[in-house]
Amino acid sequence: MTNAAHDFQRICVVGLGYVGLPTAAILATKGIDVVGVDVEVDRVEAVNAGAAYIAEPDLGAMVRESVERGRLHARQEVVGADAFVIAVPTPLGRNQEPDLRCLRHAAASVAQVLVPGNLVVLESTSPVGTTEAVCEWLAEARPELTFPHTTGEESDIRVAYSPERVLPGNILAELVNNDRVVGGVTPSCAWAASSLYRIFVQGTCSVTSARMAELVKLTENAYRDVNLAFANELSLVCDALGVDPWEVIEFANRHPRVDVLRPGPGVGGHCVAVDPWFLVNAVPDQTPLVQTARRINDGKPQWVVDRVLAACGGLANPTIACLGLAYKANVGDLRESPAVRIVERLESMIAGTVLVVDPYVPGLPEVLAHRRVELVDQDDALSVADVVVVLTDHREFLDIETDCLVGKRLIDTRGLWGTQASL
Repeated sequence: MTNAAHDFQRICVVGLGYVGLPTAAILATKGIDVVGVDVEVDRVEAVNAGAAYIAEPDLGAMVRESVERGRLHARQEVVGADAFVIAVPTPLGRNQEPDLRCLRHAAASVAQVLVPGNLVVLESTSPVGTTEAVCEWLAEARPELTFPHTTGEESDIRVAYSPERVLPGNILAELVNNDRVVGGVTPSCAWAASSLYRIFVQGTCSVTSARMAELVKLTENAYRDVNLAFANELSLVCDALGVDPWEVIEFANRHPRVDVLRPGPGVGGHCVAVDPWFLVNAVPDQTPLVQTARRINDGKPQWVVDRVLAACGGLANPTIACLGLAYKANVGDLRESPAVRIVERLESMIAGTVLVVDPYVPGLPEVLAHRRVELVDQDDALSVADVVVVLTDHREFLDIETDCLVGKRLIDTRGLWGTQASL
């Protein structure tokens, strides 16, 4: 199979979240007419006004320029196009099972406007076999068309899977520069999708099967989760033995074949904290290590809460200043953030006051908005706090003067302040 050229005049991006909106904006800068689709009317209105509701470097300017040039516009309904990129949420259900309702709804919407020659690419992180399931859903809705899971290379519609590999805070650069795995239901599907990504991807586009691409994505995030679990478990060991975990890791990493990650208050983000469960759900008997890693990482927030409660001992109505709400440094991303869970639990377990400082978060998330939690300025929080807890290693917290911490009980889950406050 050769890499045939494909002409994409209009591309429809379904889902305008952390991946969908940057992808739509980048495609628009390449001279392609892009329609962004989202069920949230606020997102649609923001994009059509030339605004990016996601705080990501350079994204606002890119969206504004694309809208002004008439290359990007948003709506709530899917429209006809040459290619469809589906980037909708695939969260976990109550029992940690994959919830594909948003994906199924997106597929049903796309199905209504398909014509022969169209390409459908799934980007949402998904269980292995989901791309083939999307084919089946599309075929059920459009029986007069042929699809690759039954017709093979001669199908009317091409269907493929290509997961993102991006880091919040650097999404635009990574969308362009990172390598891409492109998996098709058939080789023709993979090559068609690869030609779409080569419009803007400067990294290598590796062509493979859809199932391989799905498993590669889950493997990447499960690998990180297991390694983070080791670091988090090591922090528990160090606490029990009275040893500084940051120093242990520093010395251990001087071994040429050791690279221990840094522990934290848990694991957050939409990918690493979620994707391993897709593997567990599919093959529970073959994933005891992944399941153990998930238990360790999911248990770390409560362990931090217990340490904070212990630090409040003897204080009738303590004021706790929690530094950081985002799941990682220098961004405002709250998805699956362990810091949010810690703040929520602290508020429910103490009689005092919980203050939150996060220069990247404009307001409290809904889960905290109606609780006894205040989002305040750093100086105000430190001036009244009895207990200070570092939950996110934002660069701003590195500059806190030690004089501001004198007399306060410190818990540092990120290793910013050395042995004086280490877990």
